[in-house]
Amino acid sequence: MNNTRWDGRCIMRVFFHPGPERQDDQDALFGQLVTLVEDFTPRYQPRAQDLAIDLDLTGALRYLDRTPYEAGQVLALRALALHGVATTIGAGPSVMVAAMAAALTPPVRITVIDPDPKAVEAFLRPQPTALLPGVGPATARTLKSFGIRCVGELADTPPATLARILGATPARELHTLAHGVDERPVQREALVRSTTSSHRFPSDELDPAQHHRALLALAGELGQRLRASHEVCRGLAIVVRYADQTSTTRSRRLPEASAHTTALTRTGLDLYRSLGLQRARVQSIALRAEGLAPAHEAFHQLLLDPADDKQRRIEAVADAARQKFGPNAIRPATLADPPATARGAGRHRTV
Repeated sequence: MNNTRWDGRCIMRVFFHPGPERQDDQDALFGQLVTLVEDFTPRYQPRAQDLAIDLDLTGALRYLDRTPYEAGQVLALRALALHGVATTIGAGPSVMVAAMAAALTPPVRITVIDPDPKAVEAFLRPQPTALLPGVGPATARTLKSFGIRCVGELADTPPATLARILGATPARELHTLAHGVDERPVQREALVRSTTSSHRFPSDELDPAQHHRALLALAGELGQRLRASHEVCRGLAIVVRYADQTSTTRSRRLPEASAHTTALTRTGLDLYRSLGLQRARVQSIALRAEGLAPAHEAFHQLLLDPADDKQRRIEAVADAARQKFGPNAIRPATLADPPATARGAGRHRTV
């Protein structure tokens, strides 16, 4: 659907693609791009971790006197002309459909899914279940083992059968999504400060041991950075990008706000294990510390554990040594002779 008028809810997801020359100032650039969409609608939701943004154009199309495809063309042209940034755009009657349309669209193209239920069904049914919100690699493998490979097969599976496979709540949610029902709103939220450390492997990495080494280095770097800036984080997220250019994101709130490397490492590894990866060809891994706050606003639950107290005292001494002699003066024994994975940790950004 390119030129017909729209009737009903209209959600658009826009992915931004800064060129290599803009990699160092992506945070500032993304803030400028967020401002750009305010000319289209006040209802938008930034997704800084993906360099993407969701727009709710439901009430704006009549004011703009444009179809979703035309609005996408204007937005793409302005992003390119004003900031030199290419875009990929998907639009549809829900956040899920718009996100899936954008994920399946080639770069610098626009895909619009008609809001007619039959058009939505025709779009969804052949898509792999992994594209649905909440379906990670482990869930996708479980469904595949029962012969459920695409959204259409998921929609045709009786809810009681799905409940036996996945559990009652996940089954109910996925069955609803498979039928194209997604009422999630686009919520305008203040950009929460976060800081990210990422590693790109020299080649697609299959070895979980190398993934663990990279995570250890990334968690250590995040902890050092937070302590140096006298900040703590309230949550941690992992972003794993695969060889086919898809990615998986998982996040978790910390039991207490922290900048303690041990806590960040433990949570990062738990998030990695929750993905259930088996011989996945991993291109890059990133850890993102979310909800940054001044350290003096945080509290630490005393554990009366000598080992915990010892770890924190060693951490303080190590930070002082790194500040005086350089970042590699002290590091975990696992990374004492790091391969490319550990050396790759170092790209970071704060928003």
